[in-house]
Amino acid sequence: MLSLRLFLLFLHFLLRNAKKVKKRGVPVDVGGEPGYTIRNSRFPSPVETSWEGITTLAELFEQACKEHSDKPLLGTRKLVSRELEVTEDGRSFEKLHLGEYEWLTYAKTFEAVCNFASGLIQLGHKKEERVAIFADTREEWFIALQACFRCNVTVVTIYASLGEEALCHSLNETEVTTVICGNKELKKLNSISGQLDTVKRVICMDDEFSTSASGRWEITSFADVESVGRTNPVDTDLPVAADVAVIMYTSGSTGLPKGVMMTHGNVLATVSAVMTIVPGLGSKDVYLAYLPLAHILELAAENLIPAVGGVIGYGTPLTLTDTSNKIKMRTKGDASVLSPTVMAAVPAILDRVRDGVRKKVDAKGGLAKKLFDLAYSRRLSAINGSWFGAWGLEKFLWDFLVFKKVRAILGGRIRFLLSGGAPLSADTQRFINICLGAPIGQGYGLTETCAGATFSEVDDTSVGRVGSPLPCSFVKLIDWPEGGYLTSDSPMPRGEIVVGGPSVTLGYFKNEEKTKEVYKVDERGMRWFYTGDIGQFHADGCLEIIDRKKDIVKLQHGEYVSLGKVEAALSVSPYVDNIMLHADPFHSYCVALVVASQHAVLDWASKQEVAFTDFVDLCEKEETIREVLSSLVQMGKKARLEKFEIPAKLKLLSTPWTPESGLVTAALKIKREAIRKAFSEDLAKLYA
Repeated sequence: MLSLRLFLLFLHFLLRNAKKVKKRGVPVDVGGEPGYTIRNSRFPSPVETSWEGITTLAELFEQACKEHSDKPLLGTRKLVSRELEVTEDGRSFEKLHLGEYEWLTYAKTFEAVCNFASGLIQLGHKKEERVAIFADTREEWFIALQACFRCNVTVVTIYASLGEEALCHSLNETEVTTVICGNKELKKLNSISGQLDTVKRVICMDDEFSTSASGRWEITSFADVESVGRTNPVDTDLPVAADVAVIMYTSGSTGLPKGVMMTHGNVLATVSAVMTIVPGLGSKDVYLAYLPLAHILELAAENLIPAVGGVIGYGTPLTLTDTSNKIKMRTKGDASVLSPTVMAAVPAILDRVRDGVRKKVDAKGGLAKKLFDLAYSRRLSAINGSWFGAWGLEKFLWDFLVFKKVRAILGGRIRFLLSGGAPLSADTQRFINICLGAPIGQGYGLTETCAGATFSEVDDTSVGRVGSPLPCSFVKLIDWPEGGYLTSDSPMPRGEIVVGGPSVTLGYFKNEEKTKEVYKVDERGMRWFYTGDIGQFHADGCLEIIDRKKDIVKLQHGEYVSLGKVEAALSVSPYVDNIMLHADPFHSYCVALVVASQHAVLDWASKQEVAFTDFVDLCEKEETIREVLSSLVQMGKKARLEKFEIPAKLKLLSTPWTPESGLVTAALKIKREAIRKAFSEDLAKLYA
């Protein structure tokens, strides 16, 4: 028996070593600025399309609808009831009771797309004019997008949470004549109607809508546009690959948003590349769509799913699970009803899933908590490579006894998660791997590269990395001597990340100066985007993001602090819901603004028997601030941060940062300048 175990252990180490040398990315000779460049090991040249004869998103969608005409494609939940729930302190919250999904087949969706395209032209919209879609993700958003593609109209995408100044800027800069929106967004438009120069018509996705500014533009319902198009069809005017499909306005972590011009060929390259990475993606897959379609990650995903014959069910972040804020008690969230197999997510959403599960486990306590902790540690040991962790039958038992309930939170059938938009913490990645039993494909990309840069493969169980280059991209590191990052560094080449390939976009709309600054075309015709991020390549060709050029601040005594790097290290503290590090060049230390994790702080206060009137009062108490600061110091030391990188003082905040407050983007990245401005007095006091 002992000899058998020794043999199996030896075999295990052999297999682990074999995995370590697997080349996921390999060096490649390219033009342009000198550097160290990696391509995907499976594709010698960048992928532009995975479908023979298909060069645009319009062609891809039409082909999918012909191949899968009778299959369901788009699903939306029926609203059963809407009611207000009043809490003990007098605040009221809207709660929804949502029913089953109602489906449109591929054929019916294509019919709706063609009708809407014809109706748009009949309404007076000209091909050379631009349409803006300004709404939350929903069935009508997707139909409108595909309709615009069929008549070669460029779509301007705008986050539904965008503030008035940025909204005016986006619509006026692109000279939009038609806006497609929901009633909620129409109210925003009405409030700034006098500042919009070119808008002639508004199409509302809701049947009931506000008409207070109707004198300034023609307002039509979405259904009426479809009806007009149905009775008055217009010939299709399909685009070519080089035509601009979308001008995507970033939510802008600094200043006004910039409009990134994406061609059909750009987006198709990313869609084609991701299809080669996600294992077994096909007609049996069900995708839960809830992220903003104005974000390239979601837009690419919703163009990919129909291409493989899959199903898209729509939801929202506030109705995602049975315990989501807008779901009426004892009714089901979107994931429970849909039972998706694949999902895209941003790290903030996955962090909330993790925190929600831990909160429930801690609340139960006793044997249930001990069982969960044991199961988790046994599976963690296995995933980290130990032969003596929970494998085989033991894994099956833990899945059945413990993790089955956790998996039910997202419907119980998730087989693959795609994470992008921001770095995913190692703790959350492992938690999702174990509790949901699904691999996470962590990607790195930008709006400027159509989300296409790198993507981790399904068999890569490492944490803290973002994978090898996508098949549509070359990823190059170039020297940044000022920051001390060189491609000659050992043991890993380091430098600024530059992305090249067919997914790299045309540039910024009406902003040639900025375009020339960060986009370059080399002597071989390859287009490159300079990201400003700092990375390093591992031996297997996978990329790790380690810094950002703009986030580096020089302190009074000459030390450099990378704000993003430190924030990522400190955000793993259980007390931190969000954090912004602030470094003043005229001082020798850093300070921080910390949005408190209510559950963790309240739990600590209960155990320590701290007296307080409400959560605001608790966050202002000296003992609470000392406890959170102590936790940050502990996390900083664990991450091997220098003493000057760890905040010496902090302000503890009780109110979360949301896109609506303007303090984080729609992708939940902090808006550093907006936060500095909003909390300027608090930051000044911390340095007083």
